Amino acid sequence: MRFFARQPGRIGLLAACLLALAMVPAPARSQSALKRDDVIDQLSRFESAPDIDVVALRQQVAERSKTRSRTEPPPQKRPPIAPDLLALPTFSVDIQFDTDTPIVRPESYQALGRIADALVHARLLPYGFLIVGHVEANGKRESNALLSQRRADAIRDVLVNTFKISSKRLQSLGLGEEQLIDAAHPTAPVNQQIQVVTVAKML
Repeated sequence: MRFFARQPGRIGLLAACLLALAMVPAPARSQSALKRDDVIDQLSRFESAPDIDVVALRQQVAERSKTRSRTEPPPQKRPPIAPDLLALPTFSVDIQFDTDTPIVRPESYQALGRIADALVHARLLPYGFLIVGHVEANGKRESNALLSQRRADAIRDVLVNTFKISSKRLQSLGLGEEQLIDAAHPTAPVNQQIQVVTVAKML
């Protein structure tokens, strides 16, 4: 008590700092700011798509992630393994998972609910989508490919089982670190995002 009583200036300064900190808004997570209409606008820009063989792509990712060649380029210089996807309507979203698992954290269910709302909107009902998982270039390359596929599968399962999106409209693909969202920065958090890609017109 004596320390504070003798230094009123410091108390005032401390109080002012605490007040200033309290007034600084917490940074908004992109998933909390996610809006259904933004998803609709982004994914409805579909004109046509190449014939995408998801099963073959999964196999290619698995095989390339096992590469041990000394001449293999670093992540930022690898050519995209699924370049056709780059030209399709895509919506990227931060989904939180438990560390190194495909378990979706509870705080991400609101974002997934808004995506589900968008997918059943009249503008998107005619389309089929690909859920694409990514992992930043840390750790073992092969493990990253597997984890990204399990996470893409998990998002598809949540949309189908929890939000009742038709399973016929959704496929899943994990690209691991074989096609980074931000190739110039292989370990950046953006490379953990999930992407929803419009891949087909079904009706």
